[in-house]
Amino acid sequence: MTTATDTGEVGPLLRGWRERRRFSQQELSNRSSVSTRHLSRVETGRARPTPEMILHLADHLDVPLRERNRLLLAGGYAPQYRDRGLDDASVALVMEGLRGLLDAHLPYPALLLDDYWDVVDSNAGVDVLLAGCAPELLEPPVNVIRLCLHPGGLAPRIGNFTEWASHLYHQLVHRAERSHDPRHLALAEEAGSHLAGTCRTAPVGSPVLTLELATDGGDLMRFFSTSARLSTPTDAALEGLHMETFLPADASTRRRFARPPHGAGETGLTSAPVA
Repeated sequence: MTTATDTGEVGPLLRGWRERRRFSQQELSNRSSVSTRHLSRVETGRARPTPEMILHLADHLDVPLRERNRLLLAGGYAPQYRDRGLDDASVALVMEGLRGLLDAHLPYPALLLDDYWDVVDSNAGVDVLLAGCAPELLEPPVNVIRLCLHPGGLAPRIGNFTEWASHLYHQLVHRAERSHDPRHLALAEEAGSHLAGTCRTAPVGSPVLTLELATDGGDLMRFFSTSARLSTPTDAALEGLHMETFLPADASTRRRFARPPHGAGETGLTSAPVA
């Protein structure tokens, strides 16, 4: 846990978040119903905000929970949001429910990821995606961004690599802009190095961007993906969890998964140790 001595003053921190969101003081005032005069006094340190005011402004600035704790510490107040490990007994029922959703998605692939796209858990359907990946990329913590973009990972098998890599990159940049987390920024820089300066979107006429993945026989499997997050987390560790699920985007891919999944009940991915 950070301490008040290394968090900076709360006013400049709030101003930094406002500027990252590209809000003027007037716009934040309109959204939060706090006068621009008081916002200015808070940001310059001439007024000390209450913990309620800090959290009120943080809510309108969409500040992540860990950073809200940092704002509270900087203001001289105790953190409000817990940051439990994912193996903590208090979140066991949540994790059990999420893992149940992974199994319910079989025979199709599904992964539970943390805020940095490290694998927390996955179902047996993921095995079909992993053929040919370098063993070192499958050592925990397995990072899905790196696994997709690294030349030793899925990259050589992705038929529409530039489009899919750009999709992942834009997701990552958006997350980094929201969180201002050094790990997100570093991962975005790593991902960008695989794009060679190009940025492409889904082809015109395509309803969704699909992942086109070659099989050992040279055929292409096509998937579209969905992402789901907890809508009401009050724990910083749970806030970043998201589930990525894949569904067949054509009839041949659907037929391939109609067969019983190989190694049902097991998965080729090992989750990262949970803190």
